[in-house]
Amino acid sequence: MKKFLEEFKAFILRGNVLDLAVAVIIGGAFQKIIASLVDDVIMPIISLITGGIDFNNWFLAFDGKHYETLNAAKAAGVATLNYGTFLTAVINFLIMAFVIFLLVKTMNTLINHTRIKKAAEAAIPQSKICPFCKSEIAIDATRCPHCTSLLEENEKS
Repeated sequence: MKKFLEEFKAFILRGNVLDLAVAVIIGGAFQKIIASLVDDVIMPIISLITGGIDFNNWFLAFDGKHYETLNAAKAAGVATLNYGTFLTAVINFLIMAFVIFLLVKTMNTLINHTRIKKAAEAAIPQSKICPFCKSEIAIDATRCPHCTSLLEENEKS
């Protein structure tokens, strides 16, 4: 039992497990933001465009009676098929997937830009070879520190 607990402790204290826990917590908070965006911003706009339709009140009552709202059907204790709520969840998912796509695309662009910038900086020569003693010297040197030869200003290598 003690060995099992030690293995569990080692597993929990690994960096990737802690990173995963943080990601799950932030993901849950992010999901709440997206749910609010859909419920409080996007769905009212869609409702306005569709003439005031409330997707949350799209449901089928299994007792065969008509109820004005989902809350009225639930208050009556009737089993319901809530396809409007499902539609809202699908819209939540699509919006969250789109936002994550934009974040990943932005991060990839930034990472690629940084790589290109570093590669360009690495391509700029930082030194040159003295044409007289063949020692490596600073690119902007006008005199070789090794052989003290005077270098021409327009010399490239």
